[in-house]
Amino acid sequence: METIQNAVEQNDFNKPTMKPGIFGTQIPSLAAFGVAILLFFMPFSELKCGGQTIAKKSGLNYALGQDWKMAGMLGKNSMKDDSNELNKEKKGSAQIFAITALGLGVLGLLLCLGGNKSTNSGGIVAGVLSAGAYIALMIDQKSSFAASVKADASTNTNSEGTSDSLDKLGEGLKNIQLEFSIWFYLSIVVVLAAAFFCYKRMKENKQI
Repeated sequence: METIQNAVEQNDFNKPTMKPGIFGTQIPSLAAFGVAILLFFMPFSELKCGGQTIAKKSGLNYALGQDWKMAGMLGKNSMKDDSNELNKEKKGSAQIFAITALGLGVLGLLLCLGGNKSTNSGGIVAGVLSAGAYIALMIDQKSSFAASVKADASTNTNSEGTSDSLDKLGEGLKNIQLEFSIWFYLSIVVVLAAAFFCYKRMKENKQI
């Protein structure tokens, strides 16, 4: 009986220890959150007129509450008198959403440095909420910009029923479009990927 028990214990001792795969480590989620933070330095949105970019705003600009940055010759020359009008646009909650998205990205990065269940769960929550903050920023910015342009056009309407501001920048402010860049949408994908990597890490660690 004792011989059998010793044999069982010996087999358990010689059993190879399972090592986690790449998704069982902190590398994928850590890299994803790091990329999301770096993407804040890229242009998140652009103002376009006739298909040409006239102004840009990065994620960092949003977080710091900074104004639009004029781009190209059209932005530096034709927009000289109109930059103040564009920068009067109400920031609304865009800055708060940008700070939230960035803060959750940093939090997720710090949580990925841990290895227990709670940090993995926290990384999942941080990634999902960060994506939600990005989407909320886009919705708020689009509605705020549309309201700003509409108000500017109505207050500048002259007696003939046309707007002085609509004669600027070629076809005018009514043809200025706000578009979010590929970098912005990539940021959403990256933080969701980070949340997924945290989930995979949690699942693999449970199996070890």
